[in-house]
Amino acid sequence: MLRHLDIRDMLIIDRLELAFQPGLNVLTGETGAGKSILLDSLGFVLGWRGRADLVRAGAAQGEVVAEFDLPAGHPAFAVLEDAGLPASDELILRRINTPEGRKTAWVNDRRVSGEVLRALSDVLVELHGQQDDKGLLDPKNHRAMLDEYGDLLGQRGKVAAAWRAKSAAAKALAAAEKRLAEMRDEEEFLRHSVAELDKLAPEAGEEAELDAKRRLMQAAEKMRADVAQAISALGLNGAEGALSDAGRWLDGVVEHAEGRLEMPMAALERALVELGEAQAGVASFAERLEFDPAELEMTEERLFALRGLARKHNVLADDLAGLAETLSTRLAALDGGEAELKQLQAARDREDEAYAEAAAELTAAREKAARALDRAMGAELAPLKMDRAVFETRRTEAPAGPDGVDAITFTVATNPGAPSGPLNRIASGGELSRFLLALKVCLTSDQAGLTMIFDEIDRGVGGATADAVGRRLADLASGGQVLVVTHSPQVAALGAHHWRVAKSVEEGITYSRVLPLSQDERVDEVARMVAGDTITDAAKDAARALLKG
Repeated sequence: MLRHLDIRDMLIIDRLELAFQPGLNVLTGETGAGKSILLDSLGFVLGWRGRADLVRAGAAQGEVVAEFDLPAGHPAFAVLEDAGLPASDELILRRINTPEGRKTAWVNDRRVSGEVLRALSDVLVELHGQQDDKGLLDPKNHRAMLDEYGDLLGQRGKVAAAWRAKSAAAKALAAAEKRLAEMRDEEEFLRHSVAELDKLAPEAGEEAELDAKRRLMQAAEKMRADVAQAISALGLNGAEGALSDAGRWLDGVVEHAEGRLEMPMAALERALVELGEAQAGVASFAERLEFDPAELEMTEERLFALRGLARKHNVLADDLAGLAETLSTRLAALDGGEAELKQLQAARDREDEAYAEAAAELTAAREKAARALDRAMGAELAPLKMDRAVFETRRTEAPAGPDGVDAITFTVATNPGAPSGPLNRIASGGELSRFLLALKVCLTSDQAGLTMIFDEIDRGVGGATADAVGRRLADLASGGQVLVVTHSPQVAALGAHHWRVAKSVEEGITYSRVLPLSQDERVDEVARMVAGDTITDAAKDAARALLKG
């Protein structure tokens, strides 16, 4: 409940403090006196997006402070908790604005963003303003309103999740079908290439080995003679024989050399060992030089086959093995593509079925909520002197989407036997105001602790009808708080608390003042609303009669 509103330096308001009360609070005054500025200022501190030029001319900044009382369990506590803000039964919102348009806000002395203010405003205040009709009259908004009225947001979320899953399954299937179609276009190439690569069975590093082997075999004839001479030079007729002879000769004298030949003899033995290793290595190499001439031909054929296939696929010969694996994988995917498609089609069908089931459940719930809303509207219209009017929530089929398969439209028939149609086409100005009042009441009936603000909800009506609107507003305010900006004396007279908004010029500067009215002052104000600028005794008598109820 809004307890206090403090406005400083906003447009033509220099300083204004208002202490609102429970029940029906009415604000009256001449057109242009500043009633809309009052609502603009309240909207500013609540984070609503509105006009930017709110700061009073010559002021360093504009400031608005709003204080609310929060009963236990009020939904504002959840918003405060989510934002990490301290909470108590008193909520203080403060927001300042500079002439340059820089805005800063606090909640309970903690700096916050405009998003936090707007989240709080959603559970603190419900405004029906002169421009608010567009939201209620636009059929695009009716489905969301019905879902909120019927507490169907959870079911709508389930449908949205099912729609996302359905869309993802369809997308996966389409992508697989596209991939498979592309692979089918190259199926002949894949099968031929995989068969060719499998037949050759290339290995990484094989080209270098074959090239080295080929060069060795090509040079083998010349090397064979040189290697044979080397073997001869290292053998018994060469180095081995000479070293062996030297060893025998030294054996005959070593015992008389008094140890001086021990080191040379050891070195000679090592030389014989090294010589043996050299002989073995050369002999092994000589064996490699012995090959069948057909082997050279086979080596060259495979080397040329590897290089030719590498050129064909525009890769290095060493990359042929990897290419073979890649192409084999693609071919396997092609061969298994039909099975994958069947799996994806089955998944798509399951998601389609799950979405259809969730959407059907939401449709049934919407139809039930629509009947409940129609009954509630019927009960609301009767005391507004529209007991013969019929409000109907219509559901028609809509293209499937994340919000289901339903289009929702609020329609009315204002007289028996008259055709029904959209609110803004069927209802007259006065009828429209009453329909919208009833609809607003129904849509917010379960929002405890909500301050409801009506800006000229009574426009287009007068006499007994205006009285009926005022009495409905009073009934609505009996369990909470309602603020009404009105030009109707019948509505103003039913207020529990009354403020007059007036404009004055002081030293060439225009100011807007808001004053609480005493009972006698209320008589004068209601009389002014009845008679205009010239207040007669008859107007005062009419005002007293209205105030007595």
